[in-house]
Amino acid sequence: MTKTTIDQLGPLPDILRPGPEDVVRVVAGTGHPFWLVRSYTLGRSVLADQRFSRADALRPGAPTFNDAQPAADSMMSMDGKRHARLRRLVSGAFSTGRMARMSAFVTDLTDRRLDAIAKTGNGADLIENLARPLPLSVLTTMLGIPEQDTPRFRGWVDVLFDLEVTSLREKARRRIELIEYITELLDRKRRDPRDDLLSDLTIAQDEGELSTNELLTLGLTLLMAGYETTTGQIGLSLLALLSDRSAYEELLAHPEYVGNATEELIRLAPATPLTFVRIATEPVRLGDVTVQKGEGVVVALLHGNRDAKVFAEPASLDLACGHASPPLTFGHGVHRCLGAPLARLQLRIVLERLVQRFPALRLADVAEPVVWKDGLGIRGLSRLLVDFE
Repeated sequence: MTKTTIDQLGPLPDILRPGPEDVVRVVAGTGHPFWLVRSYTLGRSVLADQRFSRADALRPGAPTFNDAQPAADSMMSMDGKRHARLRRLVSGAFSTGRMARMSAFVTDLTDRRLDAIAKTGNGADLIENLARPLPLSVLTTMLGIPEQDTPRFRGWVDVLFDLEVTSLREKARRRIELIEYITELLDRKRRDPRDDLLSDLTIAQDEGELSTNELLTLGLTLLMAGYETTTGQIGLSLLALLSDRSAYEELLAHPEYVGNATEELIRLAPATPLTFVRIATEPVRLGDVTVQKGEGVVVALLHGNRDAKVFAEPASLDLACGHASPPLTFGHGVHRCLGAPLARLQLRIVLERLVQRFPALRLADVAEPVVWKDGLGIRGLSRLLVDFE
């Protein structure tokens, strides 16, 4: 058994540089100060503590971390009963049973993407040919987005997740276009419902469980939340696995390790480095500091996943045994990512099929096989070139 050290974290803002403090005061690019929690245990406590409010973080005048914030009427911006009601309406789509039924579909999609990579030959881009199109196809099928509309949707989401390159005016224009599209699509679903999640939500609205605004925002949330995050997670996981061929070879020799490999790669190479902001509703003691009422708190998932107090050899990829503590990548508590089972399913199947299909897979022998994305709230790659022949 080998252990590969995964220290290739790529470009990180200064506030995400490692440090000894469990909780540290930082200033975001917006100029607003925050408490950054880098401890696994304290991070879990923040995410499960109702004294840290997501709803308060969207109130006028609240400190902001960047402009990639969900809408105030989004499920991700709600607390208590309002959040629980919306979460209940969509949770069935990500149940264990539904994921089991999705497995064959995801496997077929993955195999078709790998066929295209095989035809491309050496120098194929795993981002453009696998990590990006696979989650998009899975998500649009689950939601009921017509296949011919997926290129437009991809363009909208790419711009909305771009935090630095695209102008605010262009983002606003694309957001309006996306809202208009979803509004029209939901009207179509209402007139002609199908076996998909958006059709189910229009039925819930007709039964009085959702307002018009809630239905629209929930549709947008589901569309956006599961796409770029899963694309980033697949790309970063494959980079981590290929950065040291010994890890890939071990998985090749022991396909039974794929479950542990999935969890370890999610832990070591999270696409989401930080949580959304939470606001303390009263003074709360966190380790050596007291967060005052009204102050913002952000949990550094990237650091929590590598907390040496919780994970032995925290930077090591242990394919055989993994770790007992679950990664923080998908959050914790009532706001834990609903789509985590779907993201895990896609990554596990990608690992299984890729290793079987391309035993000689390696980073391409070119000057720059890996290119990181800049300006995204979600970490990811814009290029991952590989050889396999």
